[in-house]
Amino acid sequence: MDYRSIDWSTDFRAHPEKYVIGRGELGVLSAEPYKSELLPHWKFATPEKATISADVILEMFYEYKSQGDFVGMDMARKFLQMGYTRARRYANHKGGKKYDGPVPPDKKGQSGAHGRKELPRSEEDPVKAESARIFHERYMRATQDEDYRRLAEEHKSRYQQ
Repeated sequence: MDYRSIDWSTDFRAHPEKYVIGRGELGVLSAEPYKSELLPHWKFATPEKATISADVILEMFYEYKSQGDFVGMDMARKFLQMGYTRARRYANHKGGKKYDGPVPPDKKGQSGAHGRKELPRSEEDPVKAESARIFHERYMRATQDEDYRRLAEEHKSRYQQ
């Protein structure tokens, strides 16, 4: 399925068959009701905030798991991954700006450079690097969860052929 053709107005809890796992963090800020449940807890500015945030989101991952809600599990995993990648970006690039110049209008909302030059890395910010490490550790717990892996394969074979 073409990821861009997804109807993001869908309630993915009510219609998990319409959810596409996708690569990386795709859809993390679009898939409802999960975005609204997870986003308020997502913080990475300091290691203290990152610890609380990552622990709450990982707990939500396990709560979705206990409810048999694979889509919720995958969305929680994506928020953990996004905590890692965003904190890493801020650790590597002061202010979090990775690329030079504006995003072309037809590429808005998509990840990647889109022909723009990557800005030089600044001296690593140890605070953001620690936040990234915290999120990465929880992200790895989620991705290595045996039930998550099994359910992801089942979801792909059932709905993403």
